[in-house]
Amino acid sequence: MTSLTAPTFAVQRSQERAFFDHGWLRTYHSFSFAEYVDPQNMQWGALRVFNDDVIAGGMGFPLHPHRDMEIVTYVLDGELTHQDSMGNHGVVGPGGVQFMSAGTGVRHSEYNNAPDRALHLVQMWVLPGALGQTPSYGQMDFTVEDRRNRWLAIVSGQAAVDAPIRITQDATFAVARIEGTTIVREFAPQRHGFLFVADGSVEVNGESLRAGDAVRSFDVKTLAVKGHGELVVWDVP
Repeated sequence: MTSLTAPTFAVQRSQERAFFDHGWLRTYHSFSFAEYVDPQNMQWGALRVFNDDVIAGGMGFPLHPHRDMEIVTYVLDGELTHQDSMGNHGVVGPGGVQFMSAGTGVRHSEYNNAPDRALHLVQMWVLPGALGQTPSYGQMDFTVEDRRNRWLAIVSGQAAVDAPIRITQDATFAVARIEGTTIVREFAPQRHGFLFVADGSVEVNGESLRAGDAVRSFDVKTLAVKGHGELVVWDVP
């Protein structure tokens, strides 16, 4: 976990992320991942991975294993298809969320479901609150209206948060689409916040951010966001 003692508000600009172009995959890593290794940038609180991916038509990740990790994928544009060793198969479109708790171990594949259209998504890994759990998979679809000018909590392990997808970690994932208004996200003391701008142009606590930019906060009571754009936020220990 990140060891912080004082309130922190730090901006990570889009171009400051690690970027790799594999032809079929254009990917930005907010934290150390795969060939990007930075011991000073391993995670933010319990948020271990935040990858911003564009996958070419018909391409994707073949069957591969995971263990003891909570994995959340939010589709921004296009369609994501999933298959796993538990027998699950599903397709998730824009605004939809795919969730997998790897637990004691699972193998899965992820592909762009369309042969002629790019797929844009963010995949996020959160350290689990309990190890050795039974693996599970789920997916849910949401509309723009569900998140228009409001925070929509989708994934949470916090008892006080009403979210349809539950995880073992004391964390919450929420999204919003703001259109010329201001919304506020509140955090309890000593909590880590990670707010990502997927598209648009906004101000967060007076700081201008554009697509690909993110704010990392710690022990900051509120993040006030105004402008136009698609937003993703994690509240983690």
